[in-house]
Amino acid sequence: MARHSGVTEAGFDPLIHAPHRLRICAIAHAATHVEFGELQERLGVSKSALSKHIAQLVERGYLQEEHLTRGGRSRLRVSLTEPGRRAYRGHTAALKEIIEAVE
Repeated sequence: MARHSGVTEAGFDPLIHAPHRLRICAIAHAATHVEFGELQERLGVSKSALSKHIAQLVERGYLQEEHLTRGGRSRLRVSLTEPGRRAYRGHTAALKEIIEAVE
């Protein structure tokens, strides 16, 4: 399949496909936004590992970050951008196609 911008025509996206990034996108897709701490707890990864995954998704334009201060503490929350939502939906559709083709 032809590639453009890291996404194949079928919608399979190698950036999203990595397990932790796929889970980040799934969690963010189900919510308006999600806090860094919640993602870290749900994924069971270190702060540095999660930061790297988030940075890759932000760099591609799939996630946006928002820094907040609540209770005197700085917090980071992320949300999927519209291109991120399209890429996630395309990727999950491509995965379903792969599974259905084998069944």
